[in-house]
Amino acid sequence: MTDRITVEELAELMKKCTGVTVTPEELGREDTHFESLGVDSLGLLGIVGELENRYGTPMPTDAERSKSPRQFLDLVNSALLTGA
Repeated sequence: MTDRITVEELAELMKKCTGVTVTPEELGREDTHFESLGVDSLGLLGIVGELENRYGTPMPTDAERSKSPRQFLDLVNSALLTGA
């Protein structure tokens, strides 16, 4: 387990927690938004909960309100790096 979440890991978490299957390439595009992928705030909340359980650290409250995978990864990875 690393201290950073990759787009590949996010794609796996999305499938596990929301049932939405996407490729890492789709998630890595700048113009990709969760809404266009069919992931709502409850889906993001499930992903956040999974990450909190996995890493034993709270995620930023803004993570579940992220509009894009890039924004989500930036917030979550920042929290993991600082241990916040």
